[in-house]
Amino acid sequence: MWAWQLVLAVGFGIGSAVIPVLNAEAYVLGVGVSGALDPVVAAIGVSIGQTIGKVAMFLAVRYRPGYAGRKTKEPKPVNLDTRWGRFVHWNRGVSKRLLDAMSDSRWGAPVTLLSAFIGIPPLYGVALIGGASRMKTVVFTLSVLAGRVARFVLLALGVSGF
Repeated sequence: MWAWQLVLAVGFGIGSAVIPVLNAEAYVLGVGVSGALDPVVAAIGVSIGQTIGKVAMFLAVRYRPGYAGRKTKEPKPVNLDTRWGRFVHWNRGVSKRLLDAMSDSRWGAPVTLLSAFIGIPPLYGVALIGGASRMKTVVFTLSVLAGRVARFVLLALGVSGF
């Protein structure tokens, strides 16, 4: 009986990983409150599905057509006298620092794990930035899976106690 629950939860998890409107937390809470399905099985299934979806996004960014052969080009100069120019300059600096942090072995896994467990920074963005960085796919996958399993199982256990 739990096998179909797991398949259903994995499917919803994959969908919710790539379509932000589908809320995985609401799914786990709904399953736990209704009592129709086992909330822990649903939590594990959603975690696996979310991991599959986020790894697919990670790999889509990493292996997009033309990415490997692309040479870095100089960014267009901006006018720092305008508000828009200062914003573009600031945004370029933040993006570079994020890519460097995700590429660093000391920061990539903890940031991904924190994002998968707490949600700050958003995992959707971390998956995209991680794919553009030099982060290893295995490290990303294990960090997302560990964080998501912890998040959703704790949520399921909390709601099933009522």
